[in-house]
Amino acid sequence: MARILRAAAAQMGQTQKADSREHTLGRMLELLETAAARDASLIVFPELAFTTFFPPWYLEDGALYQYFERGMPNPAVQRLFDRARALCVGFYIGYAEQTPDERRYNCSILVDCDGKILGRYRKVHLPGSVEPRAGARYQQLEKRNITYGDLGFPAFRAGADWRHAIIGMMICNDRRWPEAWRVLGLQGVELVCVGYNSAAYDLNGGATEDAALRTFHSKPVTQANAYMNATWAIAVAKAGDEDGSGLIGGSCIVDPNGRIVAEAETLADEVVVADLDLDLCRQGKDKMFNFATHRRPEQYSVITERAGVIEPTALSAIATNLSEARGR
Repeated sequence: MARILRAAAAQMGQTQKADSREHTLGRMLELLETAAARDASLIVFPELAFTTFFPPWYLEDGALYQYFERGMPNPAVQRLFDRARALCVGFYIGYAEQTPDERRYNCSILVDCDGKILGRYRKVHLPGSVEPRAGARYQQLEKRNITYGDLGFPAFRAGADWRHAIIGMMICNDRRWPEAWRVLGLQGVELVCVGYNSAAYDLNGGATEDAALRTFHSKPVTQANAYMNATWAIAVAKAGDEDGSGLIGGSCIVDPNGRIVAEAETLADEVVVADLDLDLCRQGKDKMFNFATHRRPEQYSVITERAGVIEPTALSAIATNLSEARGR
């Protein structure tokens, strides 16, 4: 019997700082209802879905407090959990998590059709800097406001409602790092859910990247890594002009061959749906990307031994060193 999972990407338009939680939650409930009406059993929401995209800002602890959730679910978001359970729709959602020991994470969870949390992930690849960059028009201070994720890249086996799929999660910048995908690939992942809030401009202040180019970049990283790990992927944006800063759209659903099978067309609230045949993953996993047969991890040690680049020594310097060695 084919393992078909109907899933929805629930792109969200901008959420302004002044928007109330009730207003934002109402939009999310509408997206949920739309996905359920189209018979989706899984809906993927964006990164930091309940709030504006605050991590780039310079904020003191008191100002940061309002954006973080102390538990999940909690009274402010319970309606989403309750309605999803009533509709028998599960979801991926990103939010800002504050732990009892006051650590702050950019987090996502998978909630199954019964309303139970199947898995949790905390963002690993944090962009930006700790201190503001002098003279910069735009800042990205996520490293200041968020703690590096400490859960690795776990995969989770879903239940019958999701056809026992093996599901992994990423958040935003994680999708640009192939190591993250490969760690999930080595757990047999069949679906990767990714929420993002990606700036529509060059955060370093250059003029070489605009919204069109950054939207383009967002798609091939998902397509290539889905193909190289023989997995479905759903990448979902919060998009539009949010508190004076642009965010790209480009939400899409990608098959294990790297093909986009459904994508958003706007920068607004929008639902796109596709049927995910999980057995399509077998072609890549059993042949081209049969890791047990073809991987050579003993040759990849440099990936975990260093973070930065060490360039090879110039040929002229090698020749000089050899000459000096012979003369001794």
